[in-house]
Amino acid sequence: MISLELNFNVLTRDLSHYLENQVKVGLFGSGVGLSLVLGFSAAYACYYLISVAKKPQLIAGGKKFYQFLKDQCPVVSETYYPTFWCWESRVQTLLRPFVTAKPRVCYRNELIRAPDGGQISLDWFDNDESVSYPDPSTRPTVLLLPGLTGTSRESYILHMVQQSRDLGYRCVVFNNRGVSGEKLLTPRTYCAANTEDLEMVIDHIQRTNEAAPLMAAGVSMGGMMLANYLGRKGRETCLKGVVVFSAGWDVFECTASLEKPLDRFLFNSYLTSCLQASVDRHRPVFEKLYDIDHVMKAKTIREFDERFTSIMFGYPTNDDYYRDASPIHRLKSVQIPMLCLNAADDVFSPNHAFPVEMVRQNPHLALLITCHGGHIGFLEGLWPRHNTYMDRVFRQFTKAVFEQGSSLRDL
Repeated sequence: MISLELNFNVLTRDLSHYLENQVKVGLFGSGVGLSLVLGFSAAYACYYLISVAKKPQLIAGGKKFYQFLKDQCPVVSETYYPTFWCWESRVQTLLRPFVTAKPRVCYRNELIRAPDGGQISLDWFDNDESVSYPDPSTRPTVLLLPGLTGTSRESYILHMVQQSRDLGYRCVVFNNRGVSGEKLLTPRTYCAANTEDLEMVIDHIQRTNEAAPLMAAGVSMGGMMLANYLGRKGRETCLKGVVVFSAGWDVFECTASLEKPLDRFLFNSYLTSCLQASVDRHRPVFEKLYDIDHVMKAKTIREFDERFTSIMFGYPTNDDYYRDASPIHRLKSVQIPMLCLNAADDVFSPNHAFPVEMVRQNPHLALLITCHGGHIGFLEGLWPRHNTYMDRVFRQFTKAVFEQGSSLRDL
């Protein structure tokens, strides 16, 4: 034991002597240290430029829509450079809420009543200072749908409101029942398969501003709801176009992906707890119809849906609900221009379930796939505080639909 301690002390002394005499200016100032840093930086830069930064893949069902996007939305042809220090899928997904800024937006809230006695909260950004469209009766309107537990205060929603404001448009955010602080009046919330509330909201917006063109953007579950709505309505909608971000196309595949050990730990458990918190907040409304204690013991989104969501909306089994909620089954019926942005590394929406063939068979659809971006991530720039790649896609497509959309009438 004494010998081992002696050898360790001798080794430490010799190493200290070498560092003091041979690397006098420190690691980063020494020839060896500088070479290591430069070599690693060069290798990382090469790897990033070859394997990480790539042009997205654009798939469209018809030449006309494809060319429209190429001409009016140059972002679809540009190389996407993810933030070099956080391009990995899970890192992008986890960091986005923390690193992106939240623009200041003052909303006007409106509560509207549903036929079943419930109420829906809409947050309007009227943009009355719009220079491009000073007449509110004809000011273009963008309907925004947040994700599973999201509201009008999510950073990605605020960024889209900011982009719309700069273009002179009006925005209205559709908050799902019971998530934005309003009182839940009936024992019903929301799900991706049920589009009754969305239909009512769209009709309400159209009646309020009959002369104003209307389009919509949905994120994650909001995008799934929009796609299901369009699949049901076909041409019987007043929407001029739709853009969808990070949608889950096949719910079975999405839940299976989120149940892998790491993703269950990072995302599934947290989202389940958020859903449970919303139910617990409205417990007095639910407890006469549902076993809330059993719901609160769910460990995954699938278990939550089995114990609560599928029962609420009257599905015989959870599989029946998941089948009905999967937009992939309704894409063939979409009859207005819809652009979909997904990242190939999104663990919420695995790329093997992307509706590539469905898109190719429908001239109204286009699918834009980036190699990286995670789930509602798409961070870019050295410090991604402000615009993301997703924001640029939203801005360009929204402007194209409102200002050049007449060329898409005969897809």
